[in-house]
Formats: sequence, C-alpha cells, structure tokens
Amino acid sequence: MSRPELAAALDLAPHPEGGWFRRTWTSPVTVDTPHGPRPSATAILYLLDAPGRWHRVRSAEIWCRHLGEVELVLGGDGEEPGPGTVLLLGPPEPGGMRTLPQREVPAGVWQRASPLGDGPVLVSCVVSPGFDFDDFELR
Repeated sequence: MSRPELAAALDLAPHPEGGWFRRTWTSPVTVDTPHGPRPSATAILYLLDAPGRWHRVRSAEIWCRHLGEVELVLGGDGEEPGPGTVLLLGPPEPGGMRTLPQREVPAGVWQRASPLGDGPVLVSCVVSPGFDFDDFELR
C-alpha cells in the first residue's frame, strides 16, 4: 500500500478502517465513562482515498469536510449494519440541505464512508468523549 502524496505531506498513518489519519488534538479535560476515563474530545485529520470498512465508535462524532465529497452511510445501532441513511459531505448546495460540509454520527451507530467523484477526501473527525481504540469496532 503506497501512501498518497497528501497523506505524506500531512504525516498521516494507515487507519484500520481504510484511509490515512493523524490525531491533531486531545482535550486536556478528562471525563469518566463506563469504559474508563477518556479525554472530553479528540480530533483527527482523515484522508479517504477508497471506500472504508463498516465500523462503529462508542462516542458521537462530527465529520467536517475540507476537500472532496464523501458519502457517509449510517447503518443503525444493532449487532450488524442495517439499511442505511445516506449523508453527503461536500460543498453546501444553494437552496438545499442535501450536501453539507459537516455531519454528525451518533454514538454506537455503524458507519461507512466512501469518496465521491475523483480524488481523495480530507475531513476532520471530532469525537466526544474522546476516541480510544478500545471503543472502536470493525465489522
């Protein structure tokens, strides 16, 4: 797997769900969760150059689009992903709300992201309570 030029420029490493990432911020405030202490929030840069894998996180996420367009499919909160809700991240469409530059993924909901169009997608993901790989599940 060859690291894309943009991933190298941003010092991003491979992510288990696909794509490339780097944590850019961890809140200094800690909160107690049923699964142990976590930072109150964290943020990553995430470069997606191919469809990602189904996964879920115990915390809520905000996806903020910087480059490209992405289809974010939410597959429910059951044991397996179900029929999904499709959210589009991209430049806002005049007079519409179909494509937005920011989207929420509720805690515990299956999700899968795929780039739309040509070129990579660059987003920031803010997770609260903060991300921990112990709170991450791949399908």
